[in-house]
This record gives sequence, structure tokens and C-alpha cells, in this order.
Amino acid sequence: MNRKVFLQTSGCLLAGTIFGKKPEREMIFSDNFINEVRACTEYNFPVMDLHVHRSKQLTIEAIVAKSKELDMPIGVMENIASWGITNNTQLKDYIDAIKPYPVYIGLQPMSPGWSKNLSSELIEQADYIAMDPQIVENGNGYGETINLWEYSSYIDDAEAFMERNMQHYLNILTGDEPLDIFACPLFLPCCLQREYNALWTKKRLQQIIDAAKEKGVAIEINDIVRVPHEEFIIMAKRAGLKFTFGSDGRNHLVGRLDYCKYVAKKCRLTEKDFFIPRSRR
Repeated sequence: MNRKVFLQTSGCLLAGTIFGKKPEREMIFSDNFINEVRACTEYNFPVMDLHVHRSKQLTIEAIVAKSKELDMPIGVMENIASWGITNNTQLKDYIDAIKPYPVYIGLQPMSPGWSKNLSSELIEQADYIAMDPQIVENGNGYGETINLWEYSSYIDDAEAFMERNMQHYLNILTGDEPLDIFACPLFLPCCLQREYNALWTKKRLQQIIDAAKEKGVAIEINDIVRVPHEEFIIMAKRAGLKFTFGSDGRNHLVGRLDYCKYVAKKCRLTEKDFFIPRSRR
């Protein structure tokens, strides 16, 4: 299947046909693709991995092969960061490299202000934009930038960090830059895991949900770090927010969505609770 057919059919089928609704326009689908989509009905919600990265261990060809093997639509993302895309030439090269393949094209900025040096016309060619809050500047009393995923992240004052962390969340969610998915929400560095439940108060959870709802942003359920938790998902569902699944895979972990499917089923999510990317082209 080529990319054009993929974009025309996957969202429409996942959100409609397999759940008894008619697509927006009559289309002709291959038997293989219909079978792939029907596999999603086991959970009564669309099973898609929208958080996948190319790497030395995972080429775009391998991603497409994995998508076919798992009967699962996949979205490929590239970081907009010092180690990823930093200018229009790199952004165009990335989009042109992914366009020929039957996958969604995603962008994953790492810090607010990411779009100021990039062409809006190029940004609009992405099928979705996802951003996570895992780089917190001035995250401790020593003025250090905290990369939440690093074991060595040092927090001297948990409450002070959470105040700064929450401001970072809100800067992302209330900013004027394009955003479709809030990725990896509620993840905290290892040194704070014992205080996790105390730090994520209901007031903070509600602030995040209110900001996401105001901007119309979907919430990613991330498999590799198993966030967010059930309480947050139920609160977000009640508020009318949409969800996505992400493996954050760069190797054989692509499409391994065990936690995502488990918690979504437990929280009784259905197809209407999910964000389906639409081609912007």
C-alpha cells in the first residue's frame, strides 16, 4: 500500500467503518488492509503506535515491515532539537524521506519556541505534532537543565521542582505553537519515584487536563514508561480529551503496546476517545 492510500483510508476506517459507521466517501480497499483494520476491533478502539523513531537499529523499511507484521498503523516522529531537526533543510529532507511510505509523519519538538526558525508551510506537511515535557530548564536549585529520562537527574527540592515542572507543562499546553498530542505525561525522574503519588496531586492533574482541553490536545498513553496512570486517564476521559498510544520504539519494541491496551481497556476507552491523524496535505 502506498502512502496516499494509507492516509486516505486508515483514519476513516479506524474511526468509522470498523465500528459500524460509513466513511466520509466511498472508497475501495484491499482485502489485506481491511483485515488489518478489523484486528483492532478486539479492543473496541483503534490500536496505533504514533510514537516511533527511526534509528540505526530501525530503518523506515523495517518500520513499514513491522506495521504489516502487526497489522498496525504506525506514525514516525523526528525530534526537533539540537540532536535532530534544527533548520528547514533538515525538516524538508525528513518529510521527503518519509512521504513515499505508508506511515504517518510526525514531529516531536523538545522545547517551547521550536517553531520560530522553521517554515510554517513545512510544519503543516506533518500529519501531527507531539511534544513531551521531559526537558526542564532550571529544574533544581543549581540551575541545571533536567532531562527527566536520565538516571543521574538530580532534584534537591521536590516541591520546587514540581512548581517549575508544572509551569513547563503549562508553557507547552497554553503556547501558540501547533500541537496535537501531549506525549509522556506525568513521567518523573527516578529520584522522585517514591514520592510520585504525593507530588502528582489532584489539583495538578486537573490543571493539566484543563489546559489540554482548552487547546484541544490529545493525551499520549506511553507504553515504555507506563504513563499516565488510570486516575488521570479517567479524569481526562470525563473531560472529553482524546488519547493516542505510543511505544517510543527505536528497535524491536515498536508496536509493543501492552500497557496502553491494558489501561485503555480498564478505563473503558472506545474509538470515540481516540485521536486519529488526518493528512494536512
